[in-house]
Amino acid sequence: MEIKDIYGNLPVLETERTMLRKVRRDDLNDMFNYCSDEAMTKYTTWYTHQTPQDTQGFINFILNTYDNQEVAPWGIEDKSTGKLIGTCGFMYWSIDHARAELGYALSREYWNKGIMSEAATRIIQFGFEVMDLIRIEARCHPDNIGSARVMEKSGMTFEGILRKHLFCKGHHQDVKMYSILREEAGYQ
Repeated sequence: MEIKDIYGNLPVLETERTMLRKVRRDDLNDMFNYCSDEAMTKYTTWYTHQTPQDTQGFINFILNTYDNQEVAPWGIEDKSTGKLIGTCGFMYWSIDHARAELGYALSREYWNKGIMSEAATRIIQFGFEVMDLIRIEARCHPDNIGSARVMEKSGMTFEGILRKHLFCKGHHQDVKMYSILREEAGYQ
């Protein structure tokens, strides 16, 4: 299997309340709405978007990964409104090691409603069933309680703190590491 086998035509995935689909150019306003929120970006590895052009640059980056058949995120669309409310997907995929890292961002308006856990769980399922992964991991800032809770609700196990693991926003940061193994998710 190769990355292009999956990401050459990223499938639409569905959960109870969301559609996980490709990010589109017309998502600009919705994405800028949450990417410009300092509370939402406090623990992200990227800076708060200051202008719609910042968001357009990010959308262009995502569209380029789709065009190049590379690992790319799904957009999270709220089924009830049709609005893009976040992104979720794998940040990298090591085919040789059957391992991938999950990452996500969600509009603050949708926090504490189980939406991200729902989306993450669906993408974890896709990782094991379609990508044939053995291990899925995710990381968060030690103070990001909400993100840690998403990982736990998605079936991941806390493995420990990676000290000064990332250089982000001008300084080295610790990260909490979580993972779920294929057999823990009920796959053989």
